[in-house]
Amino acid sequence: MKLRQKVIFLAITPLILALIAIALAVRHQSVLLAQQQRETIQQAYLSSKEAELKHYVALAAHAIAHLYESGRDDQATRDEAKRILSSLSYGDDGYFFVYDMQGNTLMHPRQPELVGRNLFEMRDEQGQPTIQNLLARARAGGGLERYRWVKPSTHKSGAKLGYVIPMPKWGWMLGTGIYLDDVDQALAKVDVQQSGNIHNTMLWIAAIAIAASVAVASSGLALNISELRVADAKLKVLAQRVVESQEEERARLSRDLHDGISQWLVSIKLQIEAGIIRLTSGLASGQVAQQQAAQAAFEHAADQLNNVMGEVRRISHNLRPAILDDLGLAAALHHLGQEYTLSSGTPVHFEAEGCTDDLPDVANTVLFRVAQEALTNIERHAGASRIEIGLTGEHGGVTLRIRDDGAGFDAEGIALHPKHGIGLRNMMERMDAIGGRFDIASSSAGTVVTAFAGNG
Repeated sequence: MKLRQKVIFLAITPLILALIAIALAVRHQSVLLAQQQRETIQQAYLSSKEAELKHYVALAAHAIAHLYESGRDDQATRDEAKRILSSLSYGDDGYFFVYDMQGNTLMHPRQPELVGRNLFEMRDEQGQPTIQNLLARARAGGGLERYRWVKPSTHKSGAKLGYVIPMPKWGWMLGTGIYLDDVDQALAKVDVQQSGNIHNTMLWIAAIAIAASVAVASSGLALNISELRVADAKLKVLAQRVVESQEEERARLSRDLHDGISQWLVSIKLQIEAGIIRLTSGLASGQVAQQQAAQAAFEHAADQLNNVMGEVRRISHNLRPAILDDLGLAAALHHLGQEYTLSSGTPVHFEAEGCTDDLPDVANTVLFRVAQEALTNIERHAGASRIEIGLTGEHGGVTLRIRDDGAGFDAEGIALHPKHGIGLRNMMERMDAIGGRFDIASSSAGTVVTAFAGNG
């Protein structure tokens, strides 16, 4: 996986995880809220049903109150009361029923086949004693009771909410009930709506997650493309500078060869040719003076050859100092400072601290070139009277610090100038190439160049 792909992946992954966590939290809260809402709606429905049942039973009791409160307890009075109660109804499945306290069915308008039967031991499909529970509620003074009963309109068992009251003078239990299938249907509809809302919320979160991921990926891709373009532009500029630097180095080497070695070699050639002619003439004529002149010419040629060898060593040292490979960076910088002092007359004070021998060869070369470039800039522009070079080995790398007491300059302005500050940019680019750090601070009191190269 490429670096830019890793960056995009690392950017998208936390976003996806965060959205998943948010989705789970929202779903959990939505389920809790849906349950609470369902319970609230159910309670509201049941409360309305309870109030409705109490009202129905109160109306039924009022309808036979004139008989029940008359003080008569004969069979005709009771039959008249049962007739009145059986004629009362509300809706297809709303009716009143009467049982005695032993569980015998006395009146049941929707299921007359049950009249006269004792249902005290009857149990529903869940094993619950239906009539016993209703009688217990009535003996306790009356109230609501939930049970299951066959619905007359569908002939299927369903949940029912009953309300019963005792009629102790006659030993009756009067009651009615409302089937709860409409409540269940309403609650089921609420459940479907809530499930749909939760599903839609999850879809919205998923859509947001996808859109956010696409946006992050697109932004990362656009950024990568932009960075690639910038990197390509920088690479082209750097390649151009490398070519220019190569051409400048070749031109300098050509001048050194032409102005130094080439002229000395021509002079040596002429000296040797003149010496040969004089030596030949002296030997032929036996003249001692000619032989001495020939000897002097050869000696002068030998001196010039020594100069040529020194110039070759100087050029070789400028191209790559052998001391850097043989004795290390500290020795090479100390030698560089001595050569600068001899050539310019400005004293260079060098000091090394700590272990400075753990750097890779490339880092050693870069720090040495930075020092060369800094000394060149000081000689050309600073007018310094003292230069200090410090090399400090520390944990993780080596720091090179070059300080002078010259005139100083505008470091930021020079670095941004397209034609000036080439040497400064070269130092920066060399340090960037090895992953090091470069800093320069300049004022009227002098300039400090700091370069750090890591061990890795």
